[in-house]
This record gives sequence, structure tokens and C-alpha cells, in this order.
Amino acid sequence: MTPTLAQDIRDAAALLASATDVTVLGHVRPDADALGSALALGRALHQRGARVRVSFGEPDEAPETLRWLDEDGLLTHPDDLPDSEALLVCVDTPVPKRLGRLAGRVELAGAVLVIDHHATNTFYGGCNVVDESAEASAILVFRILDALGVELDEPIARGIYAGIVTDTSGFRRASPETHRMAARLLEAGVDPEKVVRRIVDERPFEWLPMLSSVLREASLEPEAAQGRGFVHAVVRVDEARTVRGEEVESVIDVVRSVREAAVAAVLKQDVTNPAQWQISLRSIGIDVSAVAAEFGGGGHRQAAGCTIAGTAEEVLAGLREALERAPLL
Repeated sequence: MTPTLAQDIRDAAALLASATDVTVLGHVRPDADALGSALALGRALHQRGARVRVSFGEPDEAPETLRWLDEDGLLTHPDDLPDSEALLVCVDTPVPKRLGRLAGRVELAGAVLVIDHHATNTFYGGCNVVDESAEASAILVFRILDALGVELDEPIARGIYAGIVTDTSGFRRASPETHRMAARLLEAGVDPEKVVRRIVDERPFEWLPMLSSVLREASLEPEAAQGRGFVHAVVRVDEARTVRGEEVESVIDVVRSVREAAVAAVLKQDVTNPAQWQISLRSIGIDVSAVAAEFGGGGHRQAAGCTIAGTAEEVLAGLREALERAPLL
């Protein structure tokens, strides 16, 4: 940890120590890192006597696979948030735009704390704990809680563990320090098998026909992506409507396993606006965050996303062109 990051963590802890009313936000369509981190932090502050709300811009409800992380009923619908916050905490959200309809709250808040691990973070808070080298935002939340002197209980540890285990692909990209953190989380009572089963492994039966339909139309372009190979699949509205949002999000984890391609993409047609596509990108050796940035998105060098309007063919054409310009890693 750099001296600057250590000071940022101390500053964040001092800000939170005096907080009595806090709203914690994650990005739209929150994943386990965003929501697990937000709920872990929220519970710790709640236990210290603060009034806490945890929310996100869309969809209206948290993914079913993540709702069980909310032990204290902190999840709050956006319509039920106050007009403004004394302290707004934005977790795993590199730019205000990723807050969706809640982005305007950044300007209205009395103080803003940003906790994030994306390289594209714009440091939009008055206090920023940002570390690209952290494998998950949950790691930074863990460090802040340590600085606050919070004693881990199982629900707090579970939220942090959920963020780490998913963002590291089951600890495949975790540093020795992160493994040591995980040991502390297990010692606090986390059941790792249960967490992974409920968040990652379990799927309803409807997932199988949806996945079969999508993969049947998947395509491999060996010469694309600067000759490194590009595999892609499309999830259309009719397919997306048969399953939960988390099942649609899981398709990229199957498509990216193709060994002949360095880059994988899944185009997910927006159910409410079929002219738009939410794009998930994964890569080995190519910076897909640069690709996503060309379309107003962002993320990590090997995992990024964006939203693009047009037909599926037009979207794929744009991605092919951007991949030819993308930096190699």
C-alpha cells in the first residue's frame, strides 16, 4: 500500500467515524462487488448508530442472488431516498454516469466519498479511496473498516467475501495479501461454499434453454482483434425475458472460455429499449477498457462494458474496428 493510499483510507475512516446519516450507492445493475461492498459498509455504519440506506439506479430490485446479503434491510428504492445526503458514498463506481438516474445526487450531497478500484475513476469525490491494483472494491472497503476499528461479524465478512470471490474469478487473480484477507473473512464465519453456490453456481432450469439458444448463434472470428481472435454471442429480448438479469449477465462467463479467442463479447439487447445493447467484454492480452471507452463505457483492462445503440450487426462492426486500435497488454 502506498503512503498516499494509506492516508486516503485514514481520511475516509475519519469521515465515516463522524457520520450519522449516510447513503451508500453502487453502480447500475449491481454485481456482487458493488452490492456486497455497499452492504458490508452499510452494516458496519449501522452498527455504529448511523442511519444508513443502500441503493442503486437500476433495476428497481437487487438481483435475487444478492438480496440475501442484506441482513439489516438497508436496501432502499431510489424513490425513497432523501432529497440530498449529508454523506454520499459511491462504491465500485468510476464515474457518476454509472450511477444511472442517481448520478445527480453527487452534486447535491454535502460530502462525497468514492471507494473504487477502476483505472477509469475520475476522482469525483471530496474524498477518494481509489486503487487500480486492488482486485475488488471490497478490498478497499475491508481496509477502511480496519481503519475504523470495526470488528468483523459474519454478515459484514460475507458481503466483502462476495465481492472478492467474484471479482477475482474465484481467487484466480488474487494476490497473497488478498488470500490473507479471505482467511480473516472465513475466521469471521463466512461459509465460502454457500456464498459461491448461491451467487455463482446456482441457476434456474430456464437458464439452460436460454443459454442453448444464445450459444447456437455464437460466432468465432479468428483473424479479428489484431489476429488474436474474437468470439461473440447475442442475447436478444425474447431470450432475455425468459430469465433473470443475473442469468443474462452470466453468459459472458461461458463465451469467454473459448480458447481460440483473446476477446469475448456478449451483446445483451435492452428489454426496455431494444434499439440499445449492453455489451460485456472480456479479454486476455488486449485492453478492452479502451474499447469500451470509445462508446462511453469503461471498466478494467481485461473486463469492461458499455452501451451501444444500433443493430447487432452495426454494434459488432464498431467493436471490430475498436479492437483493431486497442492497446495490447
